[in-house]
Amino acid sequence: MEKKKDYSSEEQGGDRKRKSPTICGTNYPVSIGFIVVNEFCERFSYYGMKAVLTLYFIHYLKWDKDLSTAVYHAFSSLCYFTPVLGALIADSWLGKFKTIIYLSIVYVIGHVVKSVGAIPDVGDNTVHIVLSMAGLILIAFGTGGIKPCVAAFGGDQFEEEHTDERRKFFSIFYMSINAGSVLSTVITPILRSDVQCFGSDCYALAFGVPAVLMIIALVVFIAGSGLYKNSPPEGNVLLQVCKCIGCAIRNWGRSSKHQPKREHWLDWAEEKYPKRLISEIKMVLRVLVLYIPLPMFWALFDQQGSRWTLQSTRMNMDFGAFVLKPDQMQMLNALLILIFIPIFDMGVYPLIGMCKIKVTPLRKMATGMIFAALAFGAATIVERSVIETVVDPPPASTSLLQVLNLAEGNISLDVQGHTGLFPQPIKSYEDPVEYQRLQLNGFKQALTVTLTVNGENHHCVKTFTEEEAYTLIINDDALGVHCTLVKDNIQKSENGEAHLRFINTLQEDFNITVGAKRFHVPVGVGVSNGEFVDRELYSNVKCEGSSRNLSLDIGLLDFGASYSIILKGNVDVTKLEDVRANNVHIAWQVPQYVLLTAGEVMFSITGLEFSYSQAPANMKSVLQAGWLMTVAFGNVIVLIVAEGAGMEQWMEFLLFAGLLVAVCIIFSIMAYFYTYVDPDHLDKMYKDDAGEETEDDLQKSHTDGVNMRTIGESDGKSTKM
Repeated sequence: MEKKKDYSSEEQGGDRKRKSPTICGTNYPVSIGFIVVNEFCERFSYYGMKAVLTLYFIHYLKWDKDLSTAVYHAFSSLCYFTPVLGALIADSWLGKFKTIIYLSIVYVIGHVVKSVGAIPDVGDNTVHIVLSMAGLILIAFGTGGIKPCVAAFGGDQFEEEHTDERRKFFSIFYMSINAGSVLSTVITPILRSDVQCFGSDCYALAFGVPAVLMIIALVVFIAGSGLYKNSPPEGNVLLQVCKCIGCAIRNWGRSSKHQPKREHWLDWAEEKYPKRLISEIKMVLRVLVLYIPLPMFWALFDQQGSRWTLQSTRMNMDFGAFVLKPDQMQMLNALLILIFIPIFDMGVYPLIGMCKIKVTPLRKMATGMIFAALAFGAATIVERSVIETVVDPPPASTSLLQVLNLAEGNISLDVQGHTGLFPQPIKSYEDPVEYQRLQLNGFKQALTVTLTVNGENHHCVKTFTEEEAYTLIINDDALGVHCTLVKDNIQKSENGEAHLRFINTLQEDFNITVGAKRFHVPVGVGVSNGEFVDRELYSNVKCEGSSRNLSLDIGLLDFGASYSIILKGNVDVTKLEDVRANNVHIAWQVPQYVLLTAGEVMFSITGLEFSYSQAPANMKSVLQAGWLMTVAFGNVIVLIVAEGAGMEQWMEFLLFAGLLVAVCIIFSIMAYFYTYVDPDHLDKMYKDDAGEETEDDLQKSHTDGVNMRTIGESDGKSTKM
């Protein structure tokens, strides 16, 4: 029989044969300590940076929420496309060790560039955008490139017979991933918000600390270089699979009607490739077909760092003893995953088994999809409540207008070109009704406002600029009715601070001190500067006038509200709420995180375990690449919807939930017709079909299968790798 080319990996001599020192006489190599510390620091750097990324886009680069979401998911998608490139480099060229070193350097450079781009004094906004995008691209290539290498490199450090120690190593490895994730999503938002630099939130520090952690990760990994067992590049099985498929397609396309038909289209590659390889690819393709609907799950799952974070910025985050940061809520997923895995493995699944209900892996995955859809149903309900307290920024060619009547009687108002905008008379000193939208003819437009007081019309012309919110203040005196147009702040503080301004109807100037903030209120319906102040009860506010000093009681300022405090009469105060307080507590997000994390446990972990059980041992890396592609394409779906849908946020959440339910139905139908197989039957099938070389191939395939299976288990427990 003709000798077939060996497509399995061949272990060669060199460092791979060297036995690494072990820890205290155990079978654990000393080298794994460096690898675990490296992974902890790398995950801290990645998730720490990513935790504050969406708010950085909105508040620092001044992008709108849709563009911020799109770029966030474009970055996430790139991070899951690049692992294929990293695997190719490691297996076909540099080997795992050098690939980790070189791409970690790229990773560090990306962090440094990203941190420099967050320094306000470095150029203008265009420079900041260029540096930020360049940094993110480098980070994506760095983190994605080393993703398939680090876990596998750790598994390589063990002797083949030490399978139990290797499995425990991956549990420790997994714990380091989640520890880095949890700590970083707690710490970096604090660095961003509580530390002030350059006069605002310190994004440079929030990105700089992850950069330092990545430098530490690189240094620690290099420090252990003398202890590692290194495997030389062994050739990438993914390339061989692609070549075999390409060959089959070419031969099938060139075939004539006179040639005998093949049982399967891949059989057209038999002239060049071994039958065993073709059979293995057939098995892999059956699993990859099941992957087609899976990106929709990841489209929902990865919105924790974008849409769900934006939702939390508009909620009440006060827990009494502390105030949570909106970008810290993401840590709940990492905490819950640690809790849910043992609960499901030792509690939920055994109980279902006791009820004699057969729960196959594919049924678990479909159930996980339903839980994720329910999570977005819960997010929809929360969003419907949240939007009642939020004023959305006006889009291009529009402005927002509210009216504050400080005159003695009721006033009717009409704006040029906007008949019926304020259909009801506006009462004196009444809380303004909600903002109304003005459509402008261009960037800026002057509009005539007609005021009707006691049957008499008064006119004033005011200029409105697009994408701004205004209050029209109306007052009267002996000379008639007057109107003053002032710009408003509708942006809420991430920390829940209240926005405050003073309006003076008295005949003297005042300087008012609220906490650490000072307000100058000029005479004659003068409007002070607006400032964010701490939320608390202000019953003794210092007010210094040109002829007298007074004490004001402005009461309690609520979470996220905007107030106008009117000074009138005998220095009496009237507090009006321009923008409502955040009255939906952040705790209402917990159910959606619980549902989504439960879905992750059933979908992600079960999905990888199922995939690896249905594929030959030496094809695990192909399935790993396919699984990562589903995550990448899931983020592409969010990118497209965020930029193209143009719908309200609650409707978008509902859309994603509905799409996932539809995809779940399709997946369930595909799963119903799927037949489970045992890849080990290939060993029996081809055992007597080839000579000694094939036996060696089978042994090597088994070795590769152990390595890839342990990698799969580590990945399967968490998508954070």
